[in-house]
Amino acid sequence: MTKGDYRVGVSFNPSGNDIVHQIKQQAADLIDLIDEIPSLGAETEEQLVRAAEVARLKALAQTHIEDAAMWAVKAATKPAFNKN
Repeated sequence: MTKGDYRVGVSFNPSGNDIVHQIKQQAADLIDLIDEIPSLGAETEEQLVRAAEVARLKALAQTHIEDAAMWAVKAATKPAFNKN
């Protein structure tokens, strides 16, 4: 199981909905791709600041992908509105 698989819960799809599987798998793949962006070494304070910024940006991107996947799954599985 990859980090992306874990974060979006690729294996959790009780209805077996294909679009849910596709949304989650593509989100997981993108999270994993972002995770491959190299972490920077830091010998100077300036390099340390840059390394921390890269780590922050990677984490933000991954978090927003998790959010997007959640909302997309909700859109794909939302039942029709019934007033009664």
